[in-house]
Parts: sequence; C-alpha cells; structure tokens
Amino acid sequence: MTEDKLIPKATAKRLSLYYRVFKRFNAEKITKVNSKQIAEAIGVDSATVRRDFSHFGELGRRGFGYDVQKLTAFFAQLLHDTNTTNVLLVGIGNMGKALLNYRFHERNKMRITMAFDQQSHPMVGYTSKDGIPIYPIDEIKSHVINSQVKTAILTVPSVKAQEVADILVEAGIEGILSFSPVQLKLPSHVVVQYVDLTSELQTLLYFMNQEQEGL
Repeated sequence: MTEDKLIPKATAKRLSLYYRVFKRFNAEKITKVNSKQIAEAIGVDSATVRRDFSHFGELGRRGFGYDVQKLTAFFAQLLHDTNTTNVLLVGIGNMGKALLNYRFHERNKMRITMAFDQQSHPMVGYTSKDGIPIYPIDEIKSHVINSQVKTAILTVPSVKAQEVADILVEAGIEGILSFSPVQLKLPSHVVVQYVDLTSELQTLLYFMNQEQEGL
C-alpha cells in the first residue's frame, strides 16, 4: 500500500480485528479460511471482507481461501507488530492506572515504557509494579526527546489536554491516542486517534434499545 492509495477509514479500523482473528486461527492450527469464516469471526458480511482485502492486492485465491500463516504475517507487518513499539502514558488517574497495569506486550508488541503526571501525584517519582518509571509532566521533553518513543496515550482532564498535547508534539511525539473528550489542534503530521468511552456506551445503549423495540 502506497501513500497515494490510502485505504478507507472503515477498513483501517478493521485491520486490528483481522489481525486478532488470524492470530486466533493460527493458534487453533487452522491453515485455510474463507471470507465467510473471517466475516463471522469479526461480525461483518463476507462482501465487506473481500472489499477490505481488495485494497491490498491478491491476498487469496478464489476457491482456495486465505492462507492463515501468510495473512497473520501480512497483518503483523501492516500494523508494525513485528518490532516492539514503545509508548508513553500521560495521566495516571483511574483510566491511566488501568492502562499502566494493562500488559500490552502479552498480546501485541507494544509496551508502555514511561508515564507522567503532575508533580503532586503520589506515584510520581516512583515506578509501577511492572517497573514503569513515573515522572512529572514538566520533564516530558527531557525524557522523550532523546528516546525512540514516538507514540503517546493521553488520559488527562479535558482542560489540560491541549496543553499536554502541545508539549508532546514539541518533544517529538508523532501519534497520540487520546481519551480526553476534546478535539486537539495539532500539526498535520501528528496522527490523533480519539477514544470516547461515554459516546461508545451511549451508542451501545441506543442499539440495545433499538433491538428491544423491534421485539
């Protein structure tokens, strides 16, 4: 896939799902699968699977299905899960603590290597139970600028999100996963992904109500 052939956002959001499913197929010693099996595993129709896969050229052959090992390796490469990606975390409130204790490296090649919060936070100056050092926010630049970390998770209050995001960008961060419910204004080269749990829950409740009304 080249830069002048970007895939649709809907397809991009399903890439990690495809990768997870193919890793499961692989673990179950399944060698070949068809689009219907893949579709049922991630909750879409088989036409969507074939359309998604068409953006990447010839991934399988009609009548022969898809090679599980080949596609597992393909999605690992596509999602840069062949090498460990170091990530930093800013904000260790309830959400931040949960992420700090989440063992990303046991599921994918990602790991949080450092965390930050206000100087007054009781955990600042110490390490997590997994040995992740926790520093004050005003030291972000000094710890990040000479490191290999280019990705950050942001779980700070909305009123602080833009300020902290600006610091991260100045330190060389190029991608931010933000749990703060506010649109960040950042340079075009910085990729931002938003996670709004309240919105997702409201969407879930909407569809639950639709199902109940349809009974």
